[in-house]
Amino acid sequence: MNCAYCIAFAVSLQSTLFAGEVLNLGSRRELFVDHFLIEKLSGVQLKLHEPRREGVAVRFDRSWEGGFSGYTTVIKDGPLYRMYYRGLPIAGRDGSENEVVCYAESKDGIAWTKPNLGLFEIRGTRENNAVLTNAPYAHNFSPFLDDRPGVPAVEKLKALAGTSKTGLHAFKSSDGVRWSELQAGAVFSKGMFDSQNVAFWSASEQQYVCYFRTFKKIDQEGFRWISRTTSKDFLRWTEPVEMEFGNTPPEHLYTNGTHPYFRAPHIYIALAKRFFPSKAALPAEAAKALVSNPAYRVASSDSVFMTTRGGGHYDRTFMEAFIRPGSTAEDWVARDNTPALGVVPANAREMFIYRMSHYAQPTAHMTRYSLRTDGFASANASYHGGELITKPFKFSGNRLELNYATSAAGGICVEIQQEDGVPIPGYALADSTEMIGDEIGRVVAWSNEVDLSKLAGKIIRLRFAMKDSDLYSLRFIVGD
Repeated sequence: MNCAYCIAFAVSLQSTLFAGEVLNLGSRRELFVDHFLIEKLSGVQLKLHEPRREGVAVRFDRSWEGGFSGYTTVIKDGPLYRMYYRGLPIAGRDGSENEVVCYAESKDGIAWTKPNLGLFEIRGTRENNAVLTNAPYAHNFSPFLDDRPGVPAVEKLKALAGTSKTGLHAFKSSDGVRWSELQAGAVFSKGMFDSQNVAFWSASEQQYVCYFRTFKKIDQEGFRWISRTTSKDFLRWTEPVEMEFGNTPPEHLYTNGTHPYFRAPHIYIALAKRFFPSKAALPAEAAKALVSNPAYRVASSDSVFMTTRGGGHYDRTFMEAFIRPGSTAEDWVARDNTPALGVVPANAREMFIYRMSHYAQPTAHMTRYSLRTDGFASANASYHGGELITKPFKFSGNRLELNYATSAAGGICVEIQQEDGVPIPGYALADSTEMIGDEIGRVVAWSNEVDLSKLAGKIIRLRFAMKDSDLYSLRFIVGD
C-alpha cells in the first residue's frame, strides 16, 4: 500500500529548507525529546508522555528506614535490579548518625526483596539490609554501574557521597553490597551537595561526568541549581560549570536525576524534582494530620523531564510536569515525589521509573511507574495530519527502523530527500509503504524495498508525513 493519503495532506516545506551543519548519526538511536534532529514542523508537535502509575514497589517499613528515607537509585545489573536508598526514621541534620544506606533487589523490577546482609549492627540487630552506615556519606550515597572499558572488577560499581562540610568522597564495590573508599579524603569539594549528586561514565564524552547541587541567585532570589564537573579518572575533577536552561524561567530543582538513557546513551535524561518551597496544596490542618513534623507541611513538588547531550546546557523543551504528584492528599506533602535515579528496561516494550511517595509519613514508599520504551516524548500528529522534516545528516547501516504508534485511521510515511529537499528517486512519499500499528522497532520500506546501502555515508534528509500518530525514535541499523 502506498502513501497516497499522505501526499494529499502533506504540506511542502522544501522551499524553506536551508543548508546548515550536517549531523552524523552513524547508527545511534535518536529520540524525539528535543529539536536536535528537527528542522521543520507543520501540523506536528513534540508531545510529552506521562508514565503510568503501577503501585507500591518498596515500602520503607523497617525500623532503620522510615518516612524520611529517600535519594533512591535503581540500577539494572545484568539480570538483577538493584535499589539503593537512604534509610532515615526521624528527621534531623544532613549526615546524621541515624542515616544508613539500604539495599533491595529484584529479578523483574516488580517484586523486591530486602536481603539480610549482616554487615552492620543497627538498632541491636545484624539482620538488616544496610550496605553503608558511615556518617555523613549515608545521607546522599549515589551509586552507578561503571561501564568504562577496562574498569577493574573491584570498581565495577562506584559512588559519590558527602556534604558541603566533607566534600564528595568516592566509593567502589565489586559486588554492589560491600563498599569502600577509593581514596582517603574528598575528590571534589566545590558545591553545596545537599541533594543527590550523580555521576556516570559517559561513552560519548569519554570521561566521567557529575551533576551536583549548587545555589544560584537571580534578581535577589536564590534557587536550588545544578552544576557539572568532569573527570578522566574519577579522582581529579574539573572546575564546576553552572548549567543553563535556555530561555526558560528559573525554578528550584531539588534533585537532577541525570543519567545516560540506556538505549541512546549519548542522550542524558534528567528526571528532576521540581520544588516550590512555599506553595502548599493542603490546608494547614490537613497537612498536620498527615505529617507530624512541622517542617514538612508546607511546600509542594512534582517531577519534570529534561535532557542534555553533554556540556553546560539542559534542554527544557517541556516545562509541564512529567509526573504530577497524584490524586491523594498523601501525595502533596512538602518534599514528596522525588524520582529515583535510573530509568531501567522492563521488557522489550516498557521501561520502569520509580518515585518517592508519602514522604515524612508512616506509609512512605517507592512507587513504580511504567512507560513505553523510548516513550518519554514523541513527534505527534493529529487526525488532520502534518509533517516533520529533519536537518541534513549522514548515517551508517542499511535499514531505517522506527518506534511509532498510530490509530487505525492514521499512519506514517517516510520520504528520503537530498540535502536540498529534492526527493531521491524510489524513496519519495509516493513510494513509501504506509506504516500503521504500534511497534517498538519496524523497518521502513519503499515499494517493498528496505535496503539503504547505497545511501549510507551520503547527506540526506527525512520527511515524515504523519496522521493521528506518534513517532518516538528512529535508528539506522544493519539488517539482512
